[in-house]
Amino acid sequence: MFETHREEITWGGRKLVLETGKVARQAHGAVLATYGDTTVLATVVSNYEPKAGIDFFPLTVNYQEKYFAAGRIPGGYFKREGQPTERETLISRLIDRPIRPLFVEGYKNETQVIITTLSHDMENDPDVLAMVAASAALTLSGVPFMGPVGAARVGYIDGEYVLNPYVDDMKDSKLDLVVAGTADAVLMVESEAQELSEEIMLGAVMFGHKYFQPIINAIISLADKAAKEPREFTPPDHSALEKEILALVEKDLRAAYSIREKTARYTAVGEVKKKALETFAGEGKNDKQVVAGVFKEIEAKVVRLNILDTGSRIDGRDLVTVRPIVSEVGILPRTHGSALFTRGETQAIVVTTLGTAEDEQFIDSLTGTYKENFLLHYNVPPFSVGEAGRMGRAGRREIGHGKLAWRAIHPMLPEKHEFPYTIRVVSEITESNGSSSMATVCGASLALMDAGVPIKRPVAGIAMGLILEGERFAVLSDILGDEDHLGDMDFKVAGTAEGITSLQMDIKIAGITEEIMKVALGQAKGGREHILDEMAKALTSARAELGEHAPRIESFKIPTDKIREVIGTGGKVIREIVEKTGAKVNIEDDGTVKVASANGEAIRAAVNWIKSITQEPELGLIYDGTVVKVVDFGAFVNFFGSRDGLVHISQLANNRVGKVTDVVKEGDKVKVKLLGFDDRGKTRLSMKVVDQATGEDLEKKQKEAAAEEGDAAE
Repeated sequence: MFETHREEITWGGRKLVLETGKVARQAHGAVLATYGDTTVLATVVSNYEPKAGIDFFPLTVNYQEKYFAAGRIPGGYFKREGQPTERETLISRLIDRPIRPLFVEGYKNETQVIITTLSHDMENDPDVLAMVAASAALTLSGVPFMGPVGAARVGYIDGEYVLNPYVDDMKDSKLDLVVAGTADAVLMVESEAQELSEEIMLGAVMFGHKYFQPIINAIISLADKAAKEPREFTPPDHSALEKEILALVEKDLRAAYSIREKTARYTAVGEVKKKALETFAGEGKNDKQVVAGVFKEIEAKVVRLNILDTGSRIDGRDLVTVRPIVSEVGILPRTHGSALFTRGETQAIVVTTLGTAEDEQFIDSLTGTYKENFLLHYNVPPFSVGEAGRMGRAGRREIGHGKLAWRAIHPMLPEKHEFPYTIRVVSEITESNGSSSMATVCGASLALMDAGVPIKRPVAGIAMGLILEGERFAVLSDILGDEDHLGDMDFKVAGTAEGITSLQMDIKIAGITEEIMKVALGQAKGGREHILDEMAKALTSARAELGEHAPRIESFKIPTDKIREVIGTGGKVIREIVEKTGAKVNIEDDGTVKVASANGEAIRAAVNWIKSITQEPELGLIYDGTVVKVVDFGAFVNFFGSRDGLVHISQLANNRVGKVTDVVKEGDKVKVKLLGFDDRGKTRLSMKVVDQATGEDLEKKQKEAAAEEGDAAE
């Protein structure tokens, strides 16, 4: 019934199996991939006819994780998987980025790649396996795909590169890098690093490229046995039309691209495009989409060759100059920390908000539910590019850019026990013309420091581009949006003055050599250092104190056997503490108590209340108290949480007291000293002793002041 084919290799010390022919046989390509005990199914379906009326390749990649893969039932009311999680979205992008450039140019057939995690052994992360399986399924499907693609994860542990570290081993790694590419070239890199050098990062990329070659060979071997016949597809030849359009528009197009201001340049290019469409598209002529596509190719050639020939870019800069930068902090008075970062025509308002443990994000994943105390959200409203457009929940691009900035900042954050706050950073892109994600990194670093978050060092980011024609190439620093669209590489590097914290690379063509990557990393380092210097004009390190409106958190420990008493039956006691003091209280299983409020008095009240439950008052200490009852022989004072004690009439004041009410009344705030306990265990307090101590201190200070005046006179 089944005609199965499989390839089995040992990779990174574990068995990898690729199998096809048994599952999902109606898909155009299907591969079941197993690494250790982690299994994913990748399928490919591509329509046989192109989608009409589009000028792009309609490829969709969907990665999904099934909770049964880890023996778990989803949370929530419906108890089933819902909309894609952030992790699923990020892995979908991770798979999409290296395979998209490898489809034959001009292929417009709607194509869908679905990868499903079916089993997870908690040791081998499914993301790299999903990339491998998707590449294998595409290679078998017969679609015009110039693969296969290999992928690998690279760690850096104890000064050594490690291929595909186990999930638990990643805790000890200074690097989490995923690299993908073909037999000849690297196509995609995604990483987070602990301030590593350019040399170590480049070495990791090449290490990964070397060690995913067995994957490519295994996919080719499987394709030799099981691949479908390649589909007949010949890219359309528009060379004659290109010559005609170029003759008409070249002069005007060069003039348009000499305009340095983005909006005016776009308007001028739009007029040139309109001229081309009116001349070559319409009834009895060429299809409008075809003319638009050819015009775009001409645009790219004009811009690219001009940069290679002259070394001058669209906005007049040379290859290495970064656009003018303005950094400002503290721009929003009621926020905990804020910054406005402007670089050329790219601008971000970035805001930091501090919260408590109650604000941590609960994340339900295959490996279990965990809490995240650092959140970074990136938003790009349509007005940032001068357009009217859809407003709604974050799309894949926003999620991806936000995670890139998260990775860049995360290694520099203080440990949770040093700074017990939940941190949320929001980047609102208000202008966009290239590298808004790196503007987010710079703005986030400034906003965090403005909020008083003690990050280890400031972080800056820069986006690099590449123009490659034959043997000639130019690496561009701080690319514009046009240079991103028309170039061959989008290469983002973020880090501190000490090293790289995040590296993301997407290459649109084959042939990017190690030497070119080395040049790009070196040029990016110079740009990053310049940006850090410009940021330092606004702020060089975290403010010494938190902002006026930020919550304060006080942490202390109580015995674990006292936790129940603080919480109370059904949470009665802790709710009362929160309601009456106004402070937030969080108690962890190890007895760590965190009390938070923007009001210092509220924190002190809650702390004292909790300590009164878990501790005993100490003899000889002075406490703040409130008179709760007055009787003929003295006053009862509440002084230690819910604990009351008696101040006998003889202990009210130094002078003889006739009536208690001559000295205190109910509700008075007083200071009392704990003298001890009587034979019946009742608490004995004194106000007189406190007054004597205060008087002695005052007399001592007066004598010291007099002595200082005498010394000055002499």
